Amino acid sequence: MHRRVVLLSAVALALAGALVPAGAAQASAPSGLGPRPVGWSGADSWSEARSVQQYWTPQRMLAAQPLGTPPPRRSRSSGPTEGTPWASRNGSVQRSSWSTGGGVATRGAAWSVPGTSAAGARLQAVVPNSPGLRWTDGGAVVRTTGRVFFTTADGGNASCSGSAVTSANESVVMTAGHCVKLNGAAHRNWVFVPGFDNGRRPFGTWVATRLLTTQQWNANEDINFDVAAAVVAPLQGRTLTDVVGGQGIAFNQPRGRQMFSFGYPAAEPFDGSRLIYCSGRTFNDTVQTRDQGLRCNMTGGSSGGPWFQGFNESTGMGWLNSVNSFKYDFAPQFMFGPFFGNEAMAVYQSAQRANTL
Repeated sequence: MHRRVVLLSAVALALAGALVPAGAAQASAPSGLGPRPVGWSGADSWSEARSVQQYWTPQRMLAAQPLGTPPPRRSRSSGPTEGTPWASRNGSVQRSSWSTGGGVATRGAAWSVPGTSAAGARLQAVVPNSPGLRWTDGGAVVRTTGRVFFTTADGGNASCSGSAVTSANESVVMTAGHCVKLNGAAHRNWVFVPGFDNGRRPFGTWVATRLLTTQQWNANEDINFDVAAAVVAPLQGRTLTDVVGGQGIAFNQPRGRQMFSFGYPAAEPFDGSRLIYCSGRTFNDTVQTRDQGLRCNMTGGSSGGPWFQGFNESTGMGWLNSVNSFKYDFAPQFMFGPFFGNEAMAVYQSAQRANTL
């Protein structure tokens, strides 16, 4: 049996619980859960939002620990629903025309690390690949990507990553499911800090008023559906994307595409102070999940950070098409992210229709 860990970190594992072996996901058994998301309130008044802002002092942010996911669990689901390609840059529905790419993982029961086969080696030679470097090229991504802070049910303060996306209410942050709810309990004191830079908060601290995730993550913490969204309150009379801009978002896209992944890893050898990125061509996970993989050495705290298709390194803009989710303990040099299908789309659509304070 293989074990999954999310962004390996001793502190994260202490927060999430001990790791246990898990069986392979049952790809043929339907979950009985549809795409309709599950949501709950965050701060539900201006006074509560101010209290949450005041709670997050620089000292608490510095002490927040990188979060991991729960012990791997056998999934009863059939995997993410793949449907019609769909994308949005402004909250409206558009048809997309992504071309099909090829994966680099060997099919079958045994999982092959990309680059170990002749075909993988050839692909690595022609496809640029960055396993985890500080992003220094500027652009919109340094404003739209940020750190996420929250308090877990056991009272510990923890961190993840997230991304501001275009939406009808101009207030949506996409992240991972385990960054809003873990071990059956929702997080509280949830905030998003876009453009976080070595402790500085150049665009302020944005408090969540609504949190949403997939039915599958809410009910079973099924790693195939580790997706969530937060709706944040306006700050000084302005909405989130009015201040920092927003990335596009896409669903039901072809697999095996070139991707850029971003996040704020806070477990060794990183400290959460800087925006880190990885890039390369994705491949299908053939061990336990229907997720996609990417060569990446980011660690705990980068969970929920965005994966972009069609990323323009000059402008720092792309289409968010997955998030940092988990790693296998036997292959810590690879990150995995959920397929953005109808379930992820439903989470986004519900979030962009939600009211803010």
